[in-house]
Amino acid sequence: MDRSIRSEIFGIHPSVGPVEKWTLVGGGGLRLEVIPYGAAITRLSVPDRLGRVADVVLGLNDLDSYLGNRACFGAIAGRVAGRITGARFQLEGKTYQLVPNDGNNHLHGGITGFDKRIWTAAPVEDAAGRPSLRLTYHSPDGEEGYPGAVDAAVTYTVADNNSVWIDTEASTDQATPVSMTQHTYFNLAGEDAGSIADHELQIHADQIVPTGEDMTLLGRVESVDGRDVDFRQGRSLEEAVPRLFLNHGDLYAVRHADTRDAVRKPASVARLVHRKSGRVLEVSTTDAYLQFYSGCGLDGSHIGKSGGAYQRHAGLCLECEGYPDGANSPNLGDIILHPARPRHETTVWAFSTLSD
Repeated sequence: MDRSIRSEIFGIHPSVGPVEKWTLVGGGGLRLEVIPYGAAITRLSVPDRLGRVADVVLGLNDLDSYLGNRACFGAIAGRVAGRITGARFQLEGKTYQLVPNDGNNHLHGGITGFDKRIWTAAPVEDAAGRPSLRLTYHSPDGEEGYPGAVDAAVTYTVADNNSVWIDTEASTDQATPVSMTQHTYFNLAGEDAGSIADHELQIHADQIVPTGEDMTLLGRVESVDGRDVDFRQGRSLEEAVPRLFLNHGDLYAVRHADTRDAVRKPASVARLVHRKSGRVLEVSTTDAYLQFYSGCGLDGSHIGKSGGAYQRHAGLCLECEGYPDGANSPNLGDIILHPARPRHETTVWAFSTLSD
């Protein structure tokens, strides 16, 4: 199949006007669709073991639906993905108060985080000739309560081996916490297939960060040994999810926290399998943490691309990120971005099929 990249109008934003949709097709047939609103992945079509193609990510049909979306479908979450305890942090002797938009905590960058901003999209030249799209966003000083101006970027690249490369970059003029993630919901049976109970998940991690009753991170790591949070061997989600606290999923330490400034390549952190279709997703990343989210908050209020409502556990997220509360607990991972020290993280989604 020929590689290609093209754009078309997806909808009209009330403030900025026309918003385009970009379609990237790789040499292996994988098809990725992205919109600048939230730098969101809206469609990801991959073949099963018989070559039949299905869209394996949850999403919405039109821009108006995305504007009213609070589930972060397919978007880049930031400045900081995950929960900041008490919606505040101290940095260089000053306390910063953020918006508490998740109980007492600050979640996914606030009320209007990166997932609700219009990014600027442009195709870029990839050295291997692969379809590649770069999206940029300038976050001004004080946005959502954060100090410093941040220039953020995400580049999506579709490789011929049916993998998607996600490169995030950030720079700042003042010290500030930054830790972005890609917040796509996967269902390898197809976005309209219902529950992910028939999937199997493996997470290559020995430790999690425990939480309190309100999902507040407790600032320490614990072993997964002998516990329901242990996914080191592949497990059926039908069996596993009901055993998890709030049926939610946990934050896993997948890399040692002090490796951020070392020369790194993406390391394998998770494997998701749907045996009926044969589809397999391998997730690799340079990030230090993986948040597994079971989609327990989906409640039928969002109508998907095929016209059906997304119910509880209709899709799951595998969010590669830094330690969300790193500004308050730097021993678990330093997420402070400094001037003249830009950050670059890479996550890879590699799709394949089982042979049986």
